[in-house]
Amino acid sequence: MAGTHAGAGARSAVSGGTWGSAQEVPGLAALNNKGGDAHVDSVSCTAPGSCTAIGDYPSDSSDSSLRMFAVSETNGAWGKAKRIANLRHSFFQEPISVSCGSPGNCSAGGGAGIFNSTSPQGYLVDEVNGTWGAAHLVTLKQGPTSDVRSVSCASAGDCSAGGDAGAAAFVVDEVNGTWGTAQEVPGLAALDQGGFATVLTVSCGSAGNCSAGGDYTLPSGIGQVFVANEVNGTWGNAQEVPGIAALNKGGLAHLLSASCASPGNCSAGGEYHSRRHARITRFLQAFVVNEVNGVWGNAEEVPGTAALNTGHDAEVLSVACASAGNCSAGGDYGVKPATNRSDGTNQAFVASEVNGVWGKAETVPGIKALNKGGGAAVVSVSCASAGTCSAGGNYAGSRQGQAFVVGETDGVWGKAETVPGIKALNKGGIAGIRSVSCAAPGNCGAGGDYFDSSGRFQGFVVSES
Repeated sequence: MAGTHAGAGARSAVSGGTWGSAQEVPGLAALNNKGGDAHVDSVSCTAPGSCTAIGDYPSDSSDSSLRMFAVSETNGAWGKAKRIANLRHSFFQEPISVSCGSPGNCSAGGGAGIFNSTSPQGYLVDEVNGTWGAAHLVTLKQGPTSDVRSVSCASAGDCSAGGDAGAAAFVVDEVNGTWGTAQEVPGLAALDQGGFATVLTVSCGSAGNCSAGGDYTLPSGIGQVFVANEVNGTWGNAQEVPGIAALNKGGLAHLLSASCASPGNCSAGGEYHSRRHARITRFLQAFVVNEVNGVWGNAEEVPGTAALNTGHDAEVLSVACASAGNCSAGGDYGVKPATNRSDGTNQAFVASEVNGVWGKAETVPGIKALNKGGGAAVVSVSCASAGTCSAGGNYAGSRQGQAFVVGETDGVWGKAETVPGIKALNKGGIAGIRSVSCAAPGNCGAGGDYFDSSGRFQGFVVSES
């Protein structure tokens, strides 16, 4: 990002930029004076050096009363975290997703606990011209909303969100700064005969033109995945992801991430259970599926993951598209143990789509040298232009869990590196990136958490310029 950082980072392969040193979210310690766990949950960047991150911290030492904070980066410098006004009668307010249409104009959502309510309820909150307003609950007649799970803004004041309410999945739109009424995803009730559905991801190619995806259940208890498209402000019927039934023989599928480069041109990914009657939830495989000109094609196993996934535990955790047919995905796969131990290890992978065709997945270059403890994953991917992306996640070193970043430049992924400065913060030995967002090649922001010397998680941010 433009501007200076707290310390010098190594020259990175991540989009040709340089990552500065990770820093505890400025001002968070003053908010988090009860000494509980704090986290950065989501980051959104709209211009070089202009990002917003949201997270949570406890208002008491029990960690049972979470409050939401937001922190903004302006001209490459992170300001102080600010507490978002509480919902009335809430005893916790957990943020999940933030998306910004322009600098200082963002929307965020999550779940809140309300006194005298039998279940958590979803909420949305807007930032307008740099000022966060009051949060409001999202309600649906089918039941109390348990969570807003994803928010996507195509422009300032024009956003969509999705989540679940009781057994129903919902979407809700904001037009010109005003949120409408949540609605059950059209057509999903006919699919969801097992009685539980949720929207896990929403992405908008332009205002009023979005896609949503998630899970539903069949009467037999089989978990299946769906997509639904919004065209010119109207949501169409949900459909089972084409081709997924043939892959999902074990009956456990999740669509975890979607990204739309333009209206009707999106990609999505997740996981499915490839073996029927397996006694454990292993035999998970990673899939991707593409939408071209408003039509979803067949889901496919991520090319090359079958050869990598000897531990039978693969998933796509994040998808990002820079232009139609040019996307990247990241996640993890299982590695069969070298001995007779039943527990394997996990490794991080990336895969790229070029002109509509997904190439072979590859182990993140350099991650094996870092991941001595065997627990690595790409958690978040963001692409600023075709073939130029950044990704981040976590790995297990020989003694510590750490956060890493890795970048793709001109279609080639460079070597993973430990987030500069994180080792000095991460005294407790557990750290990871939860979210990466790039506004331009070599200009990204990221956030996550680390374990401090007192045995508590703290939130951090880091920028690339």
